[in-house]
Amino acid sequence: MFKLTLGLVAGLALTSLSTVAAEPDQPSQIMQQSEAKAEKGDGYVFYSYFTKPTFGTQDALTGVAVIEPGKEIHPPHIHAEEEYLMVVEGEGVWSLKDKDIPAKAGDILYAAPWDSHGIRNTGKVPLKFVVMKWHSKGVPVPAQPAAVKP
Repeated sequence: MFKLTLGLVAGLALTSLSTVAAEPDQPSQIMQQSEAKAEKGDGYVFYSYFTKPTFGTQDALTGVAVIEPGKEIHPPHIHAEEEYLMVVEGEGVWSLKDKDIPAKAGDILYAAPWDSHGIRNTGKVPLKFVVMKWHSKGVPVPAQPAAVKP
């Protein structure tokens, strides 16, 4: 009887653990800007909101950037994650795959893995954009193409 009870307890424990492991790490939630982590740099503030894995994402970053006129957070860059950037205030210049394109409120950029991208404020008022970057769970990370390796 002891072995049967021990087996049932172990089985229930494993079932409970697998159920917990299958749940997303980031629960549904509303986050106020005052709760976001603020990173201040030379001419910008970046507010990081959700960064934990979710049901379908890993290596996620959601945030809002405010860039002062004539500034950028960093030069155009590359990474393995997919990314959306949407300008909500101000104007500037997108950089996408080594091409410069005007950016204004309401415009959105999608950067596929390893495509060079960025934005700088060329206007007279702060530029604000929303960013969503992630890698999908269960999808292999794409290899960095030889053409874009340093």
